[in-house]
Amino acid sequence: MRTVGLKILKNKLSEYVQLAAAGETIVVTDRGRAVAAIVPHKPETGLTPFQEKGLREGWLTPAKRPFAPLPPGKPVPGLTFEKLMEDLARDREDRW
Repeated sequence: MRTVGLKILKNKLSEYVQLAAAGETIVVTDRGRAVAAIVPHKPETGLTPFQEKGLREGWLTPAKRPFAPLPPGKPVPGLTFEKLMEDLARDREDRW
């Protein structure tokens, strides 16, 4: 993070804008008092800060087709809704 006085900023504005575009934050001062900040532009991604951090650090991979419909489900032979519910109830018996 850099600090620059208002007078110098006026004379070298394009230089400081380039620094901000490169990801640096510039604090603007007037008579030694911080009055503003020039920060890098963050495009609206619709992601949470947690997701943005994951993308930045590389442990999260964005979907290739985030709005594509899901493929149709394939039926499992011999599995009915009633059978599925019985299996779920049997699995949950030990939790009560």
